[in-house]
Amino acid sequence: MSEDPDVHTRRIARAGLDREDPTGWFEDLYSAASEGRAVVPWDRGTANPLLTEWFEASEPNGNGKTAVVIGAGTGWDAELVADRGYQTTAFDISPTAVDTAQRNHPDSQTQYVVADLLDQPADWHHAFDLVVEIYTVQALPISLQPTAVQKVGELVGPGGTLVVIASARREGQPDAEVEGPPWPLTRATIESFASAPDLRLIEVDESPSPSDPTATRWRAEFLRD
Repeated sequence: MSEDPDVHTRRIARAGLDREDPTGWFEDLYSAASEGRAVVPWDRGTANPLLTEWFEASEPNGNGKTAVVIGAGTGWDAELVADRGYQTTAFDISPTAVDTAQRNHPDSQTQYVVADLLDQPADWHHAFDLVVEIYTVQALPISLQPTAVQKVGELVGPGGTLVVIASARREGQPDAEVEGPPWPLTRATIESFASAPDLRLIEVDESPSPSDPTATRWRAEFLRD
């Protein structure tokens, strides 16, 4: 395809927003990508480097523990988590994304399921030892982000860890100037993940994006007491 993938993604997302369906465009994008009519900009065919670095630095032992990967897409982050020993659930609102993940990883131990972050199964509440959120909240309009942040926090079990990776928004940039998707997260939004009961911020780092030297990304770690 000749059109820039980011521009094409925004076009697909805008069509969903125009029909007042702020999450349906994910299926539109993954379906188009499966037919060769689009490219998923964030699908690099490998796990997110910031998640890989977190595992290398933290060296968590996932044996006997559970993990969930939010907005798992085609599964590369989930496979990294599962390789570290976690009993891993990975979900996406797009059925095509889930189908693609299962095809990409036919021998996977990960359980790939279709689910909606904003309307998640009740038995997932405080159920996971590790929760991984990469680029999902920022893919939602700013008006939905507080609810999405709350829903992410609800997945973290007692003593569990939450890792959040997101594009960083320029300090002081007004909401009206942000043309998404994505709608990058402010530091205040990152810190708001800790507004959930007993969930506290352990560390937050801001680092340059390897694909755009003018942009930066957050990686934050939270712990539920």
